[in-house]
Amino acid sequence: MNASRFHARPLAIMVLLAAVLWCITFALPWASFWIKISLSASLLAGISLILQPIRREELRFDLRAVLIGLVSALLLYGIFWFGRTVSMALFDFAGRQIGMICHKGDGTPLWVIALLLFCVTGPSEEIFWRGYLQRNLMMRFGRWPGWALATTLYAGVHISSMNFMLVGAAAVAGAFWGAMYAHLGRLPPVILSHAVWSSVIFAVFPMR
Repeated sequence: MNASRFHARPLAIMVLLAAVLWCITFALPWASFWIKISLSASLLAGISLILQPIRREELRFDLRAVLIGLVSALLLYGIFWFGRTVSMALFDFAGRQIGMICHKGDGTPLWVIALLLFCVTGPSEEIFWRGYLQRNLMMRFGRWPGWALATTLYAGVHISSMNFMLVGAAAVAGAFWGAMYAHLGRLPPVILSHAVWSSVIFAVFPMR
């Protein structure tokens, strides 16, 4: 990870911007949800790269990064299947709220959703949430306190969805990818894990 000074003000502004963008994405009915989330994530990633550029070699994919990314995506998919089963047994509202997540953006072709998630949303979210936000928080507060704070913020911006299951899912996924980044110190495997997992769970084999 790059060793650079911690700047609290731009970090706080970026978190506030993320909260506003996520609120707009979930609350406003116009346009496709998947296009809105892709635009929001790519805007955050673009600004974060301007504020704190990432060296090209830090984004290089090698065989190890690909293997870790694919295996971790499969593992997280299994965790979500287990979580879905448990949640539906415990909460009457779980099935309805999971269905609301899976049916967001109905009318958008599945191949478009998969392409956006794999090529835009997944990579952009990791560049911002882990490569910018978590990296800075770990530098300031330490590896695991920074991970915990970044995970909390990632889950927190999803509160605007007013969907308990989505907030919980964001907390689990954010903790998972954040722990990967904290342990590995590399973005490529985390980017691939997020890109593959999200495109599969929302477009290829959705949990309806």
